[in-house]
Amino acid sequence: MTSSGQLNRDIVVRFAPSPNGLLHLGHAYAAMVAHDFARERGGRFLLRIEDIDQGRSRPEFVDAILADLRWLGLLWDGAVIFQSDRWDSYAAAVERLKSMDMLYRCFCTRASMRQIQEGGSPAEGPDGPIYAGTCRHLDRALAEQRARTEPHSWRLDIAKAMARTGPLDWVDERHGKQIVDAGKLGDVVIVPKDMPVAYHLAVTLDDARDGISHVVRGDDLFASTDVHRVLQALLDLPTPVYFHHPLLLDESGAKLSKSRDSASLSVLRMAGHDGYELVQQLRRNIFPVGISLS
Repeated sequence: MTSSGQLNRDIVVRFAPSPNGLLHLGHAYAAMVAHDFARERGGRFLLRIEDIDQGRSRPEFVDAILADLRWLGLLWDGAVIFQSDRWDSYAAAVERLKSMDMLYRCFCTRASMRQIQEGGSPAEGPDGPIYAGTCRHLDRALAEQRARTEPHSWRLDIAKAMARTGPLDWVDERHGKQIVDAGKLGDVVIVPKDMPVAYHLAVTLDDARDGISHVVRGDDLFASTDVHRVLQALLDLPTPVYFHHPLLLDESGAKLSKSRDSASLSVLRMAGHDGYELVQQLRRNIFPVGISLS
């Protein structure tokens, strides 16, 4: 709290899990860091459920997230926020970007991109190998014709975007000032073939809408922040301060993940473990055997 004991409404932090699996120890650490960052500064701590992937999101995972956070003693302020309540705002932003001629249709499949990548060693961007730009210069009329029958995504033309915005930077409280480097980004997907919006656009819009002052999240999303900074500039959105924290790693040196069946918090909770004590250990950087901090 502030020195007067009043809530500092200038500080707003969020924890934003996806309900496509059970939370694990890495999520507990991320939630704790974000929660403590807000509380130590007298700010608010919001919970946003990032459920734009309707094919993988499940109500039971939402219930487990809420139960796990309560068990850990990491309580949020206000009502839980759901991205699935915000489709209209995402669609409006997509249309705005299209009207600015910042997006283009991409008909590439994973197989075709893999064939191109096998011919060389493309640099890594925020979403994996940097896209080769195969569809960037397709004739617009031809692209519109193909779009009637062929699945396609919409990509951000990063070079065109940076030409419009000019040089950009952002500040990370742990890593310092960062300069956006378009060459390390590539043309990221803004609208996937099978979803109304991609993570990059949704999270950028939501952080602005929720008044997030400080984005506290793991180092695995550090490279994505350049994309978010470009979108903020294009859409006239505020730029928060960032704090990218270290990740918890398993015995092989890989980050904990849902896809690798890292031990879930729900299992620990249902087995009768003390969630409050678990958080106290995390605060002291005490981790289970085989778990370390990056």
